[in-house]
Amino acid sequence: MVGCSFDEPEANRKFAEEMNFPFSLISDTERRVGMLYGAARSEGDEFARRIAYLIGPDGKIVQAHAKVNPKTYASEQLAELG
Repeated sequence: MVGCSFDEPEANRKFAEEMNFPFSLISDTERRVGMLYGAARSEGDEFARRIAYLIGPDGKIVQAHAKVNPKTYASEQLAELG
């Protein structure tokens, strides 16, 4: 599981540690990933929308979640997957 943020790598590392995220955060400072997956509407967006995708081994999107809580999503999704 991976998260994506528009913040710089060091800020993401600190934030992930503070929040005890069980996943890494990718720094998407140019919003390329955010634009591709709908987390940003433009390169000027200050923050990424809190969305999530479950991507299968074949690289295809299996589930899309329009709004998630970043504190609980990872554990909820892992529990659902069993």
